[in-house]
Amino acid sequence: MSSQPTTPAAAVPDRLEYDVIIVGGGCSGLAAATTCARAGLNTIVLERGKPGNKNVMGGVLYTKSTNDVYPEFWRDAPVERPVLEQNLWVLTPDSAVKVGYRSQKFGEQGDQPPNCFTVLRSRMDNWFAKQATTAGALIVPNTTVTEPIRDGSRVVGVRTSRPLGDVYAPVTIICEGVNPQLTQALGMQGEIETHDMSSCTKEVLALPPQVIQDRFHVVPGEGVTIELFGDSSAGMLGMGWIYTNRDTISIGIGVSLDDYIKSEITPYDMLQRLKAHPMVAPLVDGGEVREYSSHMIPEGGWRKLPQLYGDGVMVCGDAGMLVNAVHREGSNHATWSGKIAGETAIHAHEVRDFGKKTLAHYYHHLFKDVPTLQDLRKYRYAMEFPVKHRSVTNTYPDLASYAMREMLTMDGATKREKEFRILRQVLRARSIFGYVYDGLESLRMI
Repeated sequence: MSSQPTTPAAAVPDRLEYDVIIVGGGCSGLAAATTCARAGLNTIVLERGKPGNKNVMGGVLYTKSTNDVYPEFWRDAPVERPVLEQNLWVLTPDSAVKVGYRSQKFGEQGDQPPNCFTVLRSRMDNWFAKQATTAGALIVPNTTVTEPIRDGSRVVGVRTSRPLGDVYAPVTIICEGVNPQLTQALGMQGEIETHDMSSCTKEVLALPPQVIQDRFHVVPGEGVTIELFGDSSAGMLGMGWIYTNRDTISIGIGVSLDDYIKSEITPYDMLQRLKAHPMVAPLVDGGEVREYSSHMIPEGGWRKLPQLYGDGVMVCGDAGMLVNAVHREGSNHATWSGKIAGETAIHAHEVRDFGKKTLAHYYHHLFKDVPTLQDLRKYRYAMEFPVKHRSVTNTYPDLASYAMREMLTMDGATKREKEFRILRQVLRARSIFGYVYDGLESLRMI
């Protein structure tokens, strides 16, 4: 695709000028691009790969946030299955304590769309990109942005890896993902510590649709998600997941980068370990690997939010640490933040003021209408809890499994005797003060 603008606006030869520059072609960048282009702004998206090639997520796309940018997207977009059932499995090496919820109300109800869908980013991002280009945005793939261009404190453009690659605009929206090269260069983000990042590894396994439906007890057009906690990450801080697609399943594992550094296991080996778990192996048996990907996820949350705006610049999505790790929500917040940044850029052009004060006021004003910042603030201590209380990844799953096995085993003992056995096991595993401390800290977390 040409790197020249559709309608050249350059007043100086070899100088590319636009109304808005967007760095990154993921959920946030494409939402921002579509929003800006629909309003008639001359918009360019600079993407280091191609939309969908480098973007990775677990695979659940929420309808509300996506519909706010792409009305009735589910009618045309390449979504996989609407999710009618969501599960949490707490694993030990040979067992699973399962909690789940299933509702037909999560499916399409008349004019109401499903709550969320499983998706494959390689397909969805291409669709998002098509919406942006149809609206008038120019997407330039295989282009690395190397640094911001500043006039004093104001960002006026970016420098790219292409020849004659300086691009100028009064507004730059940074959606560069988890590696904060530009935000750090601008002093908007400090150093990110390893315990604020997770390394996620994922495979997409091909299986016949009927096999998927039989194994997960669904009919065509219905999907299931399973979140895996405890032994899924070998006692390290992390979670696994299994999501059903049309003719594939997505299986992955995310573990704290800090834990990976301290251990000797690789992300690939961790995923293979998960696939071999006796509770998981029957679900993935016979699956042919179609995709393998690995990606970093920011989990610093509220405590690590960068400055989201400056003179002539805004930050969105993973670049803004806008990920709710507790509820595994990232793409929805990325989409919302991209839309909000796009609307803020439109407002800035209307008032012809691209300063920090104007961008900050409008950006924050629009954020009040979505749950992103409120949820991040609510769970601001959430990721500190499992770091300080490692019992949640090993001791508590073992106790839950022991209690369930004891109560469900008929061995001639009375239920009162079994209750005393469970109590003794609980007291052996941890002191009363330890449980009280964990309980108080968990209340603080929420």
